Amino acid sequence: MPPHRARNVYAGPYVDRASGLRKDPAWLAAALTDPASCYVPVWHSRNLLRPAPVPAAVLLGRAALGAAAPQEAILLGRFRGAACFAVEFATAEPPALVADAEFSDLRLVGGLLPPDEAGLLAYARAMVYWRARHRYCGACGAPTAAASAGHVMTCTRPGCGTEFFPRIDPAIIVLVTDGERALLGRQASWPPGRYSTIAGFVEPGESLEDAVAREVREETSVEVLEVEYHSSQPWPFPSSLMVGFRARAAATALACPDGELEDARWFSYADLASGTPALPPPQSISFRLIADWFERGTGRALGDEPGARLWTQPR
Repeated sequence: MPPHRARNVYAGPYVDRASGLRKDPAWLAAALTDPASCYVPVWHSRNLLRPAPVPAAVLLGRAALGAAAPQEAILLGRFRGAACFAVEFATAEPPALVADAEFSDLRLVGGLLPPDEAGLLAYARAMVYWRARHRYCGACGAPTAAASAGHVMTCTRPGCGTEFFPRIDPAIIVLVTDGERALLGRQASWPPGRYSTIAGFVEPGESLEDAVAREVREETSVEVLEVEYHSSQPWPFPSSLMVGFRARAAATALACPDGELEDARWFSYADLASGTPALPPPQSISFRLIADWFERGTGRALGDEPGARLWTQPR
């Protein structure tokens, strides 16, 4: 990443993943009983946060976990110098762990957290989600068991032993422009006025650049050229890696042939500055792509425009 470009939310070397220690049973046993170790609780894909006055992650000591079994913990690595684990709570109701904290959707507050805490909570959420969906072998259907400190799920049936490793779904996200205007689309399920950049999953046998061209063509009928990498963002909602691009349109005629989008439009700098359309939340790479283009073209920060509007702001 160029030195002048800030990292996206959830990205960065916020934790030493300590992958070499995942297969060290003695170290793991000691870390699980070490009072200095910390635990990241996850309940139904929600993270434990203190909501006010400024959102903050709640990291627990072993004694505060209550009934959570330490052998089910997933090693995340070393965080702020201490061993750190993710622990899932699967109860119907959220466990009462800390009086002044509650389990919240990380998507709503991730951009307000310190960067290292946001990244750690996203990592924990993603690992818990992956493990919960690999409790049975995809080859033979037998139960799996956690290995390598929770980073491998292994089939327990003799003769099979298939191993499953954490997976992410790569997706492209692209801001297409014609120089003075940006191409944004909206899904029918979104509230009126909300638009975002074009995005979609990468298909097998497809390069990232080819996925950019295909997704834009399928969703808007626009052909692109000059596809340029911008940045990437872990997006554990539930398990994506968003790979961001900029692209230039070869022509500007629009249509939405595949029905993925309800509408697609070209928006000028003035449109964005005046609150048309409502823009994605600032912690998203989608907003970052739009804001960088706006600033390069106008010399002004989109976030400082008094008329600019986010998805969460009323008209």
